Amino acid sequence: MELRLEELSLSYNGGKDCLLLLILYLTALHTHHHKTHPPQPLPATLQSVYIITPNSFPAVDAFVTHTEKLYHLHLSRYAKPMKEAFTDYLSSSSTPQNQNQNQNQKNNTNNTIKAIFVGTRRTDPHGAKLKHFDPTDRGWPAFMRIHPVIDWHYAEVWTFLREVGVEYCELYDEGYTSLGGTEDTHPNPALAVVAEPGEMRRFRPAYELVEDGEERLGRDW
Repeated sequence: MELRLEELSLSYNGGKDCLLLLILYLTALHTHHHKTHPPQPLPATLQSVYIITPNSFPAVDAFVTHTEKLYHLHLSRYAKPMKEAFTDYLSSSSTPQNQNQNQNQKNNTNNTIKAIFVGTRRTDPHGAKLKHFDPTDRGWPAFMRIHPVIDWHYAEVWTFLREVGVEYCELYDEGYTSLGGTEDTHPNPALAVVAEPGEMRRFRPAYELVEDGEERLGRDW
């Protein structure tokens, strides 16, 4: 499947897997730029979409805003269910409607996008049977889902991010290993530190977790 850069977008929410995906994407663009003759111009910004989790953590929203500027993302925000958000994102020809009135939206034209990079991994819900390239299911807006990190293990994600020195959301240092909303996401109990009587409960950082199967122990679903 051969696509132009303007036909590609990235699903980004500030989480570790999306962050890994973003760095790999930027690396691939850099490599491709230097291998083409003459070098293909790099885009000034990267088309991307942020589907905001209900009751999102302020720390996550702040990190997304910070990395949006740091990595030059042209980020469209949608505070609505995923199917509806992607439908609006792909059909927009001007300013996408935004249900979160506190977010400013950029003008954007997304009706040329044919594929979206997604940071789903094999151990995520509904990730077990995914391939690296999967068209959307019936009833969803039509685009190709690209899963470059589908077969990465949890520990491998953190080894990469820490070895490269990638800045990540501060919640991971507080024991959160899978980020959702404030009402269904808690520090991972597998990382709890045995506290002395009278001490506040503390948690080791997310990168100290090893087992894939324990990644979502801090989620209510």
